[in-house]
Amino acid sequence: MRPILAQTGDHDALTRGFHWQLPAQINMARQACFDWLDQPDRVAIIDLSGETRRDISYGDLARMTRALASHLRAAGLRPGDRLGVLRAQDAWCAAAHLAAWTLGAISLPLFKLFGPDALEVRLADSGAVHVVTDPQGAASLPAGVRTHVPEALALPDAAIAPVVTGPEDPAVLIYTSGTTGAPKGALHGHRVLTGHLPGVEISHDRLGQPGDVLWTPADWAWIGGLFDVLMPGLALGVPVVAARLPKFTPQAARSVIAAGKVRNVFFPPTALKMLKAADMALPGLRSVASGGEPLGAEMLNWGRRAFGLTINEFYGQTECNMIASSAASLFPPRPGCIGKPVPGHDLAVLGPAGPLGPEEEGDIAVRRGSASMFLGYWNKPAETAAKFRGDWMLTGDRGQWEHGYLRFVGREDDVITSAGYRIGPSEIEDCLLRHPDVALAAVIGVPDPERTERIRAHVVLKEGAHATGADLQTHVRTRLSAHLVPREIRFDAALPMTVTGKIIRKELKRRALEETR
Repeated sequence: MRPILAQTGDHDALTRGFHWQLPAQINMARQACFDWLDQPDRVAIIDLSGETRRDISYGDLARMTRALASHLRAAGLRPGDRLGVLRAQDAWCAAAHLAAWTLGAISLPLFKLFGPDALEVRLADSGAVHVVTDPQGAASLPAGVRTHVPEALALPDAAIAPVVTGPEDPAVLIYTSGTTGAPKGALHGHRVLTGHLPGVEISHDRLGQPGDVLWTPADWAWIGGLFDVLMPGLALGVPVVAARLPKFTPQAARSVIAAGKVRNVFFPPTALKMLKAADMALPGLRSVASGGEPLGAEMLNWGRRAFGLTINEFYGQTECNMIASSAASLFPPRPGCIGKPVPGHDLAVLGPAGPLGPEEEGDIAVRRGSASMFLGYWNKPAETAAKFRGDWMLTGDRGQWEHGYLRFVGREDDVITSAGYRIGPSEIEDCLLRHPDVALAAVIGVPDPERTERIRAHVVLKEGAHATGADLQTHVRTRLSAHLVPREIRFDAALPMTVTGKIIRKELKRRALEETR
């Protein structure tokens, strides 16, 4: 499809003239693949995940999608069923999501570094029975799950076309961790890809220019990798690079950019900090976007020296993504601010009586009607209702308007921002409490110059127990994921509690801040 925004005009003109034009019938498999079959040889994915480069055309991707969809339908996958996708960045990962949508099923992205507990929670809550994976992933899945490993399957091309779906029909279920309870599944409809396009386009200074090639080190299991990069790139006809990086390093990033002839990159803030620490210059890029936390003047200035361009920040969350962005091609950045509202997304800073004026701090919110807004939390109507205040969806973040720019002030809840991930403490606390030596556990984020925040666990051991910090880190790593492992574990005699027995995380965070002064 063509870019959704006009290629001329300033930000104000684009915003005033923009209206969502969602057709009655829309299917993301068509948008991201089948609608390009009038150009079957056009490159869709530059796959660097193996030993040699493979250029996957839209014709190739369509054949992979049809073959996998036919296999899954024969295996019993039906419209509305959830299909887990447990693969790293590669062409089959993309085809698995497209196959689910082709059948009218709901794709469920799963992180390859998840341990068995994290996988089981998401599979059990979603009710997913089928998972497309690779040999390594198949070995990590719980009993009772039907695994489909494309490498081991005979998948002939099949005559199959995407079913008819509408904008509100469920398409993808992405789990996000909050501060209380188990991870929640944010359910999105087939309009979610269209909803991302304006923000993706302007954060890459009009993505879709001749020669554009898009890549991110962010895993495609997260909304940032899947809907800020992979699917928008495919929908816009921009080749997307797939590369497996066991660990992000500046040298590895430079190699991927060179091998894929990358021109457009989404770097999480931690990746930018690592590049800056290595003083890694990456000339030849046309755009660099970043999201997750404000960058500040020093990082923007370094980016101009290292990349020869201005880094564009953007803002959103799993429930409603790409709602604000900077765009150097449209307006100058304002250090410390996220940017301006993306066309199609009506933002406000709310106080108790409604929207606030400039310089007043309140709750950042987005009005119903944004095409990237979720349908609701999976099987959690009460939590869905609590996310809204009238027509406004609350992000849980605090902010204020500053000369038309949105300034991010801080988080209202206890979500930790570490290395570009938004991490809820409760899942880690629950895991720690499953260790036989642990009586109490509280997890917070403490300031970290490279990661924004590092995960710190405060632990009270049972009487006579002798678990070490290394023991508990291994316990979390093997059951959840490496990015959820506390980098620091402190053993306390007691934790601050409310009269009703709830741990006061804010008090622990206050003490942590006192230590830095």
